[in-house]
Parts: sequence; structure tokens; C-alpha cells
Amino acid sequence: MEHRGFLLIADITGYTSYLNDSELEHAQQTLTDLLELLMDQTRPPLTITQLEGDAVLSYALAEGFVTAQTFLERIEETYVEFRRAIELMVLNNTCKCNACANVSALDVKFFVHYGSFAIQSVGDIRQLVGIDVNLVHRLLKNSVTADTGVRAYLLLTEPAVDALGLDPDAEGMVSHSEVVPDFGEVSVMVEDMHPVYEAAKQLGRTFYGPEDVLMTLATDIPVPVEHVWNYANQSEFRNIIIGSDSYEVVDRKNGRVGSGSTYQCYHGKMTVAQLVMEWLPFERVVLQQLIPMPGRRPTQTILDLQFAPIDEGTRLSHSATRPTGPLLQRSLAKLMMTARRGRAQAGMDEFRDRILEDYTANHQHRETRQEFPSSLIGAAALDSLKDNQAGT
Repeated sequence: MEHRGFLLIADITGYTSYLNDSELEHAQQTLTDLLELLMDQTRPPLTITQLEGDAVLSYALAEGFVTAQTFLERIEETYVEFRRAIELMVLNNTCKCNACANVSALDVKFFVHYGSFAIQSVGDIRQLVGIDVNLVHRLLKNSVTADTGVRAYLLLTEPAVDALGLDPDAEGMVSHSEVVPDFGEVSVMVEDMHPVYEAAKQLGRTFYGPEDVLMTLATDIPVPVEHVWNYANQSEFRNIIIGSDSYEVVDRKNGRVGSGSTYQCYHGKMTVAQLVMEWLPFERVVLQQLIPMPGRRPTQTILDLQFAPIDEGTRLSHSATRPTGPLLQRSLAKLMMTARRGRAQAGMDEFRDRILEDYTANHQHRETRQEFPSSLIGAAALDSLKDNQAGT
């Protein structure tokens, strides 16, 4: 049966040369740790199909796919976690062998293509076959680094860009082309991943203390955190959480909602502005909300939405701080917020019910994950690398 969807390869950069210059035992453990990290970060709707040496291949069907922003954020979050793991390996290293000394040279690249493929099952192993599967593999060998100097990147083929509905210029991507054997000239877009990690290191700030919290609402949703995040950033579902009729986004950053963007939320004839102070994909959104009140000095509160994975799915919590501003205005705002607490909790529960209904109908029965015993990951990858080297 033929499917259409997205193909993703996460490929560890520089591992072959790292292996050649390193002690086998420690190099294998490093590869095992990094492959486990890449596999752990490959979350729904992506499904892992196989390990390929120092790479992880996964796919996602087009039907019921997440938004383009959520998909790119998932890849960028994977890169951030990979770089953090490398830095921790370097900081915690007390071994003087080449494998441990050279680990900082490793990085990771991502390749995304959209097309057709079949899923072939052999025993417990699921493999992807088809011409589009061949193409994304051929792109692993390319001239991106030689032509651009970018070593760690996200490469998307033109069909992937079109299927995601991306504006490459807004995303800060650069165009590139490759002449691929049997495929001819292939147009791709490339995003440098290093700035993504540098930006992530600036996040995680503290905006208020426990004594500032006026209320915290929560609901447990039996849906993976990636999907809850994706739903929470779609108009139909976000309006339920914030109790608005509609909203629009001002000041998108690189074509996306992010830190520095502003929501203009419409509640009947009233407009409420929410400034995005922090945007941590799959974890947290911090908003500074201006409360419409008379007077020159603003009355405002901080709203903090947090997405925490739990055994049963996701715990979504929504905290609001005590309003700040002139005494009279902040007192009125506090009374208004407290009076609406029950309505706000009902909105959280409705959000839970609505996404559970949609998720059950469109996702639950299609998402699987290929499990690989961790003890076999490094050995299998090393065997594959040796086979590849023997054939070159």
C-alpha cells in the first residue's frame, strides 16, 4: 500500500572520521548515547522505522499531520538537546582517550522530503521503500557544507517546503541545489542550526515568584505533549483556553509565533493584547497580558502556560499572576480575574475534551514506535558503518 507523507533522517555529522581516530569501545558508547537521544526526540506523529549507521530514519503520514511550525520546532528542539548532550559530555569528561577528547567535533544534520513510499514489514522490522525514500538518502551526500560553510543544518526538499506551506525567506532559509544521480538537479532549502542553539541558551528566565501567583488551573490530557502543544497553537483550540472569540498575531519572528510576537485577542468589542515574553516549544509559553483599564499607566498580568509530560499524557497548567498597575485598576482586575476562575477552568476542561476527541479520531490508531534494545544500538550502527566503509 502506497502512502504519502514526510520522511526525516537525523544524521550525526563527522562520526566516520571520529570513529577512525578514536578507541572503539568509547566511540561505540558515545554513538549509543547519541542515537538513543535522537530516538527519544523522535516523537509523534513521527514514527522511527530503522537505524542506519549513525542516522535515524523516521516518517509521518500526511493525513492528520501537525502544523509546519510544530514540525520545525520538533526538529529544532532535537538539535538543541543534541548540542546540550555534547556539551555535557565535554564538561563531564575525565578520560584522556581520543574518543572522549574529540566528542565536541560531532554534530547533527536533518533531511526532510515529502513524497510517496510503502511500508514493508519483515518480522518485527518495518522498512520504507520507494523512489522518494531513495532520494532523501541520496541527499545525505551533498555540497551544502562546501558551498555554504554550514556544518549542522536542516535541509528540506522543494516538495517538503510546499507540503508544509513554508515561506523560506521568512524562515531565514537559503536556497541550494544538488545534482543527484538518477534524479538530476534537486532544489532544496537550508537552515543553519547553530543559531537555533545559541538562541535556546538565552531562554528559561524567571518572570515572577511563587508569592506573585494569583491562581493556577490545570487539566490532565491523555494525549502526547507534542500534540497538546500543536493543538494549543491552533486558532480553533487556543480560543477555548483563553476564552476569546478570535485573535490575530502581530510581529511574527521568522514567519512564526515566538518571543516578541503579540496576540491581539478579541472578546466581543474588547481587545486584549498579549506579548509573548518566552516561547519554549513543547514546554512553556509566558505572556504579558495588558488588561483594558482606564488611566495612562498599564494594568497587566503574566500568564504562564506549561506543558508537562506525565504517564497518562500531558498536564497542562495555566498560571496567572496578581495584576500590577495603579491601585484601583489592579484591585478591579484582581476581582474580575477571580470571578472568572470557574469559567477559565471550564475552558481548560473543554480544551481537553475537544482535543481528545480529535486526537482519538485522527491520530491514536496510527502512531507506533519502533523499539530498539539500547544494548544493540551502538553495535548495529558500528557494523553498518564498517559495511559502508568496506564498500567505498
